[in-house]
Amino acid sequence: MKKILLYPSYFPSIAQMVAVAKAQEVIFEIQDNYQKQTYRNRAYIAHSNGKLLLNVPIKHTKDGSRQKTKDVLVENDFLWQSHHWKSLQSAYRTSPFFEFYEDDLEPLFTNRVTHLMRHNLDIFKILIDLIGIDITTTYTETFQKESAEIDGRFLVEAKKEKDYGFDRYTQVLGEQHGFLKNLSVLDLLFNEGPNTLSFLQSQKLFLH
Repeated sequence: MKKILLYPSYFPSIAQMVAVAKAQEVIFEIQDNYQKQTYRNRAYIAHSNGKLLLNVPIKHTKDGSRQKTKDVLVENDFLWQSHHWKSLQSAYRTSPFFEFYEDDLEPLFTNRVTHLMRHNLDIFKILIDLIGIDITTTYTETFQKESAEIDGRFLVEAKKEKDYGFDRYTQVLGEQHGFLKNLSVLDLLFNEGPNTLSFLQSQKLFLH
């Protein structure tokens, strides 16, 4: 897989990072209109009670009109960053590799965030560095409904989650609630550590 078109998302799902790990270049779609209930502003982790949603609150337009995702501002009246970080600490403190990556990730939850897309792109840069993915990143200049490249934009959809049939790995809380599929790649990273890249590269993912 040479080039793939993706949406920047908040701590991407394992499926999206499988696509990234198999590509030579990621083209990020940055000209789209914002849509609710997608991984643009949400991620799922494993918690003591099962699957936990981490949602980034955003500021909607006063008149309800559409806005470009790149223009979307986060709502900092809520202490969402602190809440997300505490949730991750609670969920993964006992995982094999949380402490190994903790210092690199913490600034993403302590430095002030204004724009959702900018934050998602910052997250992506840190993740590929921690995982060890060497990839070229470019950005769209116009929005095209049909793409000449491999189109992985559907991977941002959160409402209709597919079963991608990925291999299972040991999850720190798996004995409590069973294996949880296609969580944020953070779950894989904290449980598999340096093995994360080889895991991602070994999975099969069928794209449009």
